[in-house]
Amino acid sequence: MEEEILRKIEQASDITITAHRSPDGDSVGSSLALYHICKKLGKNVTVCFPDEIPYFLMWVKGAKDILIFDNEPEKVREKLLSCDLLFALDYNGSSRMGIEMGAVFDASSAFKIMIDHHTHPEQFVDISYSFPEVGSTSQLLFQVLKNANRLDLLTVETGTAIYLGIMTDTGSFRFPSVTAETHRILAQLLEIGVKHYEIHENVYDTNTVDRLKLRGFALSEKLEVINNEVAIISLTQNELNDFHYKKGDTEGLVNMALSVEGMKVAAFFNEADDYIKISFRSKGTGNKVNLLSQNYFNGGGHINAAGGRYEGSMESAITLFKEKVYEFLDKE
Repeated sequence: MEEEILRKIEQASDITITAHRSPDGDSVGSSLALYHICKKLGKNVTVCFPDEIPYFLMWVKGAKDILIFDNEPEKVREKLLSCDLLFALDYNGSSRMGIEMGAVFDASSAFKIMIDHHTHPEQFVDISYSFPEVGSTSQLLFQVLKNANRLDLLTVETGTAIYLGIMTDTGSFRFPSVTAETHRILAQLLEIGVKHYEIHENVYDTNTVDRLKLRGFALSEKLEVINNEVAIISLTQNELNDFHYKKGDTEGLVNMALSVEGMKVAAFFNEADDYIKISFRSKGTGNKVNLLSQNYFNGGGHINAAGGRYEGSMESAITLFKEKVYEFLDKE
């Protein structure tokens, strides 16, 4: 299948790469890695995202060229409908791009390829390259190159984007999905000149004063611990505005809640324009937040990392979480 994916790229004349709404390090990393691979093959390629990427990922080469559907819907629509090869990276169903962009994706007559690591992929593409047991889509992209005997396409720019995706989607290489193969890939990336320390600094060491104050407020005033095993942080729009919130400022808050000693599950509730956005994290293989999100919060993801949304008030979202979370906790 890997050779077929490379063959489709080589045969295509116009390629468009898409990723899910609320892009993270893996969606950005895998998308821009594939972008550089296509460029190296001399292809006309465009990356289209539903919404803006966080400011602390704008340093990745190619990020400034990404078209954003929220900002330029007609341009993105034209790209998706006119290309002859369309990629879906780091998501498993067109609705993950939002209703409008997802509908355009479905309407496109382009040949469609999904590369993804989320469970329960939908049947919305022509080639489904799905490995839920792998820790990141970026690692899957490296796997495609390796198994197709095309590691010659690997450049420092491509490797940097792949390293970013693996690093961010594995919690800096600490989640159970990290394997010996993950570390072998990282070693190969370092051998070609990827500067791992610069990637880490660019992602984690670019705090603004407002971001630090927001995190301090969230941890000191909004952290709730239940039965010494479940942690909750919630922030309203007004609270975010008090700290001049920018997209990405709350990144990692849910992991800080999970880091409290004894925690099995953590949830972060973020008030958006007309819904509550939720991030779930857990420890161990028995605390399945993907099922919690899937069953009650219109979302999904992985056993230890998932996302969801709730149509209603912050109070009712948190109440529902408190009522249902214990259905998905390891009883030991």
